[in-house]
Amino acid sequence: MSQSAKDHKGRPLVVVTGIGIVTSVGEGKEDNWKNLTAGVSGVRKISRFPTEGLRTQIAGTIDWTGDSRYCAPIHSIGLAKKSAAEAIEQSGIGSRGSFPGPLFVANSPAETNWDQRMVVYSGEAGTGATGYDRLLKNVRAGDFARYYSLFQFASIAEHLADEFGTKGQPISLTTACASGATSVQLGVEAIRRGDTDAALCIGTDGGICEEMVVRFNLLSALSTQNDDPQGASKPFSKTRDGFVMAEGSATLVLESYEGAKARGANILGVVRGAGERADTFHRTRSTPDGSAIIDTINRSMADAGMSPSEIDCINAHGTSTPENDKMEFLALSAALGDDLKNTPISSNKSMIGHTLSAAGTIEAAISLLTIQNGVVPPTINCNEQDPNILMDVVPNEKRIKAVNSVMSNSFGFGGQNVCLIFSAEPA
Repeated sequence: MSQSAKDHKGRPLVVVTGIGIVTSVGEGKEDNWKNLTAGVSGVRKISRFPTEGLRTQIAGTIDWTGDSRYCAPIHSIGLAKKSAAEAIEQSGIGSRGSFPGPLFVANSPAETNWDQRMVVYSGEAGTGATGYDRLLKNVRAGDFARYYSLFQFASIAEHLADEFGTKGQPISLTTACASGATSVQLGVEAIRRGDTDAALCIGTDGGICEEMVVRFNLLSALSTQNDDPQGASKPFSKTRDGFVMAEGSATLVLESYEGAKARGANILGVVRGAGERADTFHRTRSTPDGSAIIDTINRSMADAGMSPSEIDCINAHGTSTPENDKMEFLALSAALGDDLKNTPISSNKSMIGHTLSAAGTIEAAISLLTIQNGVVPPTINCNEQDPNILMDVVPNEKRIKAVNSVMSNSFGFGGQNVCLIFSAEPA
C-alpha cells in the first residue's frame, strides 16, 4: 500500500464514493441540496394521524413514498432502500444485489402503532388472556406471525441485506440520536482494521406515530409552536422551545482509498476522523460540565490528525432544544477555543427537522455536499440569536465559502456522542 493510501496513523485511508439521501425537503441529493441551500423547510402539520389534543402537531414527515399504509419498519425500510440505491448507483460498486462489503444500519426500535395493536389484540389465539399476554399469543399465530417478525429490531437490517446483497452478518445499531454517525464510524473502523475494502452505512428513521409524539412531549423535548410549522425548528435562537421530529434516510458507500482508486471510482470525500465518548449521567441529559461532548470532539480531531484551525465548517447537532444548543456551544468553545470565532456553523435540522436515528448519516451526507459545492447551508429561523451562544451560525442565508473540511456533530440521549470529520480528497 502506498503512503498516500494511508492516514497519519498508518491506517487505510477511508473515502466516500456514494451518497444517497431522502428527507422531508426532497428525494435524492439534487433536490435536498437545492432546497437546503435555499432555506426551504420540510416541517408541516401532521396528517398521518389525528393530532387533536396533542401538544405537538407538526413534524418533518415523508408521506410521498407511495406506501399505502403507514407502518414504521416498512416505512424505514422504504426510505433506506431509496437512499441506498442512490448511493450505490453513484458509487458504481459491485453489481445490483451484490454489494462487496458489510452493512451497518442505524434505526430506532420500531413498534406497532396503537391501531395495529388493536387489530392484533382482537385475534382469537389469545382468547382467555389479557393485556400483554394476549398480544403475544395472538401475534405469534396465523398471519400475525409474519407481522410480528417485522417489528423485531434486526428485521430492517435483514431486509436491506437481502435487497442489496451485502456480505457477512448485517449490523443493526442504535445509539439514540448519534446512531447514524455510529453507523459511519463502524464502517470506517471495519475498513481501517482491514476486515473489508468497502462498507454500506445507512441511517433510517420512519417512525413518526402518535406514541412517539406523546413520549417526547412527556419529556418536554418537542416544539409546540404548531401555528408556524416551518418556523418551529430554530436552533441557537433565543425563542427555541424544542426539536421537531422528522423522518429520513441517508447512505454512504465507504471504501479504502486504495480500493477506490484501483477501480477508478470518483472520490467524493475522505472520512478523516471519528471520535466517540459516552457518559452515564442521565437518560436524556448531558453531563453538566460537557466533558463527554468535549472529549468526543477532541478525539475526532486527534483521530483525524487535525487542529481546530483546520476545521473550515461545523455541521452542528443543533436540535433547537434549550439545553442541547447551549451544551454544544460550550463544548465547541472548550474544544476549539478562539478558532471557533472564525468557524461557520450550520444546523440543517432547522429545515429538515430532527431525524433521530438517521440524523448523523444525513448530516454526514450534507457535510460532504458542503465540501463539494463550496456552500454552507443556512440555519433558518435564527432571527434573534441566543445572546449566550456566541457562534457564527450562518443565519437564514447560505454562505459561499471554500470548504476543505467539515466537523459533523451527533449528540444523543443518554450521553451517546459521536463526532465525524470529513475532508476533500487529498491532492
